[in-house]
Amino acid sequence: MEETLEEYVKKLAKGKRAGYREIKIVMDKVRRGELMLEDPIPPGNFREYLFTPSYSAWLWTSITILVISLFIIALSSFLQFLLPLRYILGSIFVLFLPGYALIEALYPLETDLSPLERLALSIGLSLALVPLLGLLLNYTPWGIRLNPVAISLSLLTLLMLLLASWRKYSALRIFYAGEDKKKNSAFSHLSG
Repeated sequence: MEETLEEYVKKLAKGKRAGYREIKIVMDKVRRGELMLEDPIPPGNFREYLFTPSYSAWLWTSITILVISLFIIALSSFLQFLLPLRYILGSIFVLFLPGYALIEALYPLETDLSPLERLALSIGLSLALVPLLGLLLNYTPWGIRLNPVAISLSLLTLLMLLLASWRKYSALRIFYAGEDKKKNSAFSHLSG
């Protein structure tokens, strides 16, 4: 039986105003696989995927943190009061974002890893990627200085974020292609 999420939650609330209890019931059922939520109008192409906030909010949040970190790094050399913010954002920029982008690229489905596993692997992979990038930069004419490290780490992270978003979009396309086949095969007996 297909019904909208709104209809399902109203049915759970039994005529009352839906609240935390109903939302928790729905989320628990989704986690256990008893309830499947499906977008009635999924993005048709990669561009739509990128500009649909419900699918790509993670990407735009990551890019925003990346850009703000670069901006603060550039400004803090002139404005000393921004140094504490530089330390906080710089830590996220170096110790989390590169690994997070790689984990999202390697495991595009939400069900692949739990949030805690994603966090731990993101930090661990960042601690592995950043020194490797530093080692590579050591053998370039630019060396290991603030600007080359910030730029190369940004480019690496941005490249992995775009790869991750493509993989997530591809997985979404495969999912909805499979759903269409199921629906068509369910009605195939009517046409014969």
